[in-house]
Amino acid sequence: MKYHIFVGSTLDDLKNERREIPRIIMELGHIPVTAEYLDSTAKNYDKLLEKIIEECDYFIAVVAHRYAPKGVKISPLESECNIAHRKNVPIISLIIDEKARWKATKKEKEAALVKKVEDFKKRLRPGISDTWLNSTDLCQKLQSLLIQQINLAPRDGWVRANQAIAPTVANELSRLSTENEQLRHQIKIESGEIVSRLREQLKNAMKVLALNKVMLSFYYASGDNWENSRKFRYLRIFKLLVPELAIGKTTAEISRFLGTVLNPDLDKPVRKDYPTPSNTIKKIMADLSMLKLVRCVNKSEGSGEDEIWEITEYGKELYSAYRMRQLKKAFTKPGS
Repeated sequence: MKYHIFVGSTLDDLKNERREIPRIIMELGHIPVTAEYLDSTAKNYDKLLEKIIEECDYFIAVVAHRYAPKGVKISPLESECNIAHRKNVPIISLIIDEKARWKATKKEKEAALVKKVEDFKKRLRPGISDTWLNSTDLCQKLQSLLIQQINLAPRDGWVRANQAIAPTVANELSRLSTENEQLRHQIKIESGEIVSRLREQLKNAMKVLALNKVMLSFYYASGDNWENSRKFRYLRIFKLLVPELAIGKTTAEISRFLGTVLNPDLDKPVRKDYPTPSNTIKKIMADLSMLKLVRCVNKSEGSGEDEIWEITEYGKELYSAYRMRQLKKAFTKPGS
């Protein structure tokens, strides 16, 4: 399956950073799409741009410290993002880290433009996003986010014409589809009630994750005991783990990941092996397992360091509901 992936950014300040993005997309077997070769003065430019974005499967937005060329009221990138949002094209945002070294000449100087670019970043952050420090970091984060999104939310994509369904197969599928629709009417499933019940279950699970916390301590490479004990909400831990558990992870790998990501003292690197307590990590995974959000895929082979955990379909549904709620919040704010 191949995907069309739209790449959008401010152009003059991100020329070097944009150079490698199409290469990464093509090496992953997909097709990069940009608007920079379109004639923006053409009468049908807006309709053509909207059609191009609508036909893409994913939208990548790269943002630094510039908003728009002089005399332009709204950033072309923000306009493209608005089109992607209207057409339900998933937006993957890569926003420059505030700690990144950046030339002053590539930053907005007018207070009004600085505010606009910051407001735009705030809209993007609750969605599928990450920050980057330099070109190398940008490329790595882009590849990781894109692969995760393709795994978690695959789109229709396209296939070659010679791989398309033959007419006889299409006719049979049509017949089976009609038959299936008739059977569904005969069974008279109360789908409304089922959907309502599922939504209520997801809502309750979300509430449980949001209200409960767990204490995590950290073992540093230079230390000789546990330090910096902190309480973290289960919801925060769950949303961090979902992309990691798209493919199985061991208890030890989960401990190392959470120890690195949640480390409250960035000046002190955590140790490699179990920087967070193994018994606490097992408790977290057991609790998530009781909520049917994760599962241990090798129980029959024993337990301990070899335990492998992965996200369940129900866990993906919960994460999807959570992300959708965050995206709706971002694009229903005034000015969106």
